[in-house]
Amino acid sequence: MNLIDNFYTQIIRVFNDGVFGLNLGNLTIIFVSVIVSLMIRGVVARVLVNKVKKIVTRTSNKIDDKLFEALVPPFRLLPIVVVFLAITLYFDIESTLGLYMQKINNTLSTIFVFWLIHQALIPFSNLFNKLESILSKGLVLWIIKSLKYLIIFLGIVAVLEVWGIKIGPVIAGLGLFGVAVALGAQDLFKNLISGIMILLEKRFQLGDVISVPGHTEGTVEHIGFRSTLIRKFDSTPITIPNYIFAEAPILNYTNRKYRRINWTIGLEYNSTLNQLKKLTELISSFLSENDNFMVNENYKSFVRIEKFNDSSIDILVLCFTSTKDWDKYLEIKEELAIKIKDSVEKIGLNFAFPSQSIYIEKN
Repeated sequence: MNLIDNFYTQIIRVFNDGVFGLNLGNLTIIFVSVIVSLMIRGVVARVLVNKVKKIVTRTSNKIDDKLFEALVPPFRLLPIVVVFLAITLYFDIESTLGLYMQKINNTLSTIFVFWLIHQALIPFSNLFNKLESILSKGLVLWIIKSLKYLIIFLGIVAVLEVWGIKIGPVIAGLGLFGVAVALGAQDLFKNLISGIMILLEKRFQLGDVISVPGHTEGTVEHIGFRSTLIRKFDSTPITIPNYIFAEAPILNYTNRKYRRINWTIGLEYNSTLNQLKKLTELISSFLSENDNFMVNENYKSFVRIEKFNDSSIDILVLCFTSTKDWDKYLEIKEELAIKIKDSVEKIGLNFAFPSQSIYIEKN
């Protein structure tokens, strides 16, 4: 009988006094408030962001649209922050539970502020694009990414400070651990330094077509802290450690001004001297008069009889196209090939092919 009475007494006490000084009615209100905040957080966030959008739409740039999209996620947290702020008022700030609720509220507020700054950096990062004329595009991306990491780091430090964890001793303790890690991560730092030098020296940038002798050639898609991603011409991605670029000569095809055509045309040995001269004159005139070819003091064209080969008289055709675009380059090469073919036929010449003649002496 005493057991039943004690159990009944505990139920009545919990019903009247609640938990941690809050009765069941107050706990119900808190629970309902949290649920409602989770339900309306998206609506409230859009209302607040729309008000911000109305302010920023007065500008003529497109930052406002990106700002609207970037601020939606952190503003969805705002109703939860407000609810926890209201819930904190139910607790005695001097009590243990009240102190923890205050820390939770401060933690959510800190996360909201730093998340807001982090997201706002996304649309305003376009302002850094103006530095691409001074710095490389890859280096600008590094700066933006570093700023994001810095904001995240500062946010973590602020949250730790809220819970009374001093970051100074933690960093000092990690310093000893970092020395040990650094001894075993020399390649990582070597790649990091090499990556920075790549961006500062502008040896190549995103989108450049490069060749790394002994490794690969293709289009640069990403320059990371440790490695660089290159997309080969068969669409296969390959990742190369950055220190390779510091030690190997890099051919940057994108930085060249023009593309070169270097052909050897073989003609039959029965070609006359006048026919050969006529052909070289026609090709030279075509190169000098056509705007698709670059002919000046720095980039000369040559159409000359080069040598007497085993089964042909070889004519050298060396010139530079006025473009470095691959598609246009192929069109120009085709045009030149058609012109050479047409000229050879009109003059009455024939292209040579490997052949052998056998002479039998009569006794």
